[in-house]
Amino acid sequence: MADPAAPSSPPRRQAWTALLLLAFINILNYLDRNVIFALFEPIKQELGLTDAQLGWLGSAYILVFSLAALPLGVLSDLKSRKGVIAGGVALWSAFTALGGLVRSYWQLFVCRAAVGIGEAAFGPAASSMTADYFPGKDRAIAMGILAAGIPVGGVLGLLLGGWLEGIYGWRVAFMAVGLPGFACAVLVSRLKDPTRVEEPLTLRSVWNDLELGVRGFVRQLWPAIVWTFFGLAAAWIASEYYGADSKVDVAVFSVAITIGVALTIWRWVRLLRLNRREETPFTPELEGAVDDLVSAGQRVLGTPTLVYVFLAGAMISFGLNGLVGWGPTFMTREFGLTSGQAATLLGKWGLLSGVLGALAGGGVADFLGRYTRRGRVITVAIGLLLGGPMAAYLLTVQDIDTFMPVFAVAFFFLSWYNGPLTAVIFDVVPARVGATVSGAFLLFIHLAGDAIAFPLVGSLSDRFGLRTAALALPLVSTLGGVVILGALRTISRDMKRARGER
Repeated sequence: MADPAAPSSPPRRQAWTALLLLAFINILNYLDRNVIFALFEPIKQELGLTDAQLGWLGSAYILVFSLAALPLGVLSDLKSRKGVIAGGVALWSAFTALGGLVRSYWQLFVCRAAVGIGEAAFGPAASSMTADYFPGKDRAIAMGILAAGIPVGGVLGLLLGGWLEGIYGWRVAFMAVGLPGFACAVLVSRLKDPTRVEEPLTLRSVWNDLELGVRGFVRQLWPAIVWTFFGLAAAWIASEYYGADSKVDVAVFSVAITIGVALTIWRWVRLLRLNRREETPFTPELEGAVDDLVSAGQRVLGTPTLVYVFLAGAMISFGLNGLVGWGPTFMTREFGLTSGQAATLLGKWGLLSGVLGALAGGGVADFLGRYTRRGRVITVAIGLLLGGPMAAYLLTVQDIDTFMPVFAVAFFFLSWYNGPLTAVIFDVVPARVGATVSGAFLLFIHLAGDAIAFPLVGSLSDRFGLRTAALALPLVSTLGGVVILGALRTISRDMKRARGER
């Protein structure tokens, strides 16, 4: 376990170098997760999928990402944050590239799910390190720069995915965007943690530090592993028997996973009751992690500002990520464009507006923060209440020449929330549990947000058409802007409590 160190403020040059590297990795993070949305149409045609199945391909990543974010947030609080990040980057890069070699829907489903594990390792640890690199008044702008990777990477995923697919096909697109992550994994392993003294990071040290072992892993999780493979086999049989209807095969797989996890937990409880603690993963250190996990949940429920942040974050995730995911497909069908043309248009207009929006959000939040502690909350609300209605109007536009400028303005305002909302979390919780609470935030907003949005819009699209189905997305984002206003009443009190003030 990394030892806590004393430095309260790392050297400015070191902090900015680390921030730029983490921001670039965040670009790759969202590039690799969003590239599939530029490839929906060719994947659908080659593998013979429905819109509902396309939606589940988007949610495969989100579901696993959400479930993994919280324990990996705990792990980054307990262990090496840069080790967690480096391992995550290497894992998601490998499975992104492997997506280009699949031959069936379920193979691609598994690859996208595995990408979620790797990318879940990045968010909480990177946010926690950035907060420690910039502990003072520059924190929101630093978070804004880190968060700028969300619109940049998201748009580049669409742009590069569409461009590469048009020239080389969707398989090469997956493989090409996965490769740069391996170099970044090496670079991040050389960073100096701002608040912890650690040994040089090597593969052996990571393995030893995380106390990994293949036999131990299998021994502890064998019920979940067995039922996962059983679920995959049963889902494949269901898919073959029922044809292209994703509802049956996904339901079978979900039930199998649930049974496997339940049996694994039941086995641990049984061993603990028999006083065979050594056969469970609950070492004293991990028990402390579980205590931190419970404490994080209690802290969220006991901190009114976090309740508003979590609820609004889920609504933003539902609406904004759903719009990004279905955007290229919407333009392809409604305006008669190819996948490459749709992704290129979204990329050119969205890249600049998304970057400017993320930076503007951080800048406005820090400016307002000079006068009121509510500045970051106000910034988030303004962005959503302006951008949400514009996005709703966008989906009614019939003319491509009007569509793109409206899209740019809507995306600019909808990108304001990224840095300020994350900064609010670290403003109202103690630093030692920041990554854990951040992981809880990612878990909640994605499970209650875009994990629902992708398959829901796909299923509604199969029945009512994509234009009608997509209207739910900006409406929910706008509601998130209303919900976050509730934090105006609570944030000052919660900030004082986090700082030990009266």
